[in-house]
Amino acid sequence: MTYYGAKDLADSFRTVRKNTIIIAEEIPEDRYGFRAAPETRTVAQILTHIAVAQRMPEQIHAIERRTSLEGFDFPGLLRGIVAEEQTPRSKAQIIALLRDEGERWAKWLASQTDDFLGERVEFPSGMTPPTKTRFEMLLGAKEHEMHHRGQLMLIERMLGIVPHLTRQMQERMAAVSSGPARQVAAG
Repeated sequence: MTYYGAKDLADSFRTVRKNTIIIAEEIPEDRYGFRAAPETRTVAQILTHIAVAQRMPEQIHAIERRTSLEGFDFPGLLRGIVAEEQTPRSKAQIIALLRDEGERWAKWLASQTDDFLGERVEFPSGMTPPTKTRFEMLLGAKEHEMHHRGQLMLIERMLGIVPHLTRQMQERMAAVSSGPARQVAAG
């Protein structure tokens, strides 16, 4: 019995991407060059990295449909991703890239079968674990984006912006605090 399949994976990826896009929209374009510390990515570079990072699992699982990562050209693929990060883009272009690449990836995810998601992919000799399912590896793409989104939320704080997810939680907490049960107790 499967509880979490390709459609769920795609839907959860879309939710993560939607929240990333909201952050991208909230940060002013004149702060897209902000860098939290020397030798870290700028806001624009982080957002571009997020937009194109799924090209690695796409290459592995969709294009080459690899069953082993032995001999996979990780450095070559990473060079392409870094080159994308260095390409100057406006805020609008970065947000469009996030939307377009995200939806393209989500559609592909949603189209996969349980059998495909359950296939095991071998890692290069000496790596632990020696294999992972495609599902686990594809879930890693979403986790990767959430990692970088956490960085962006901290950057928002550094820029004086309260992240939207924090504002939403604060609104829910305020509603609960002033709800009917509290009013009765105070009455």
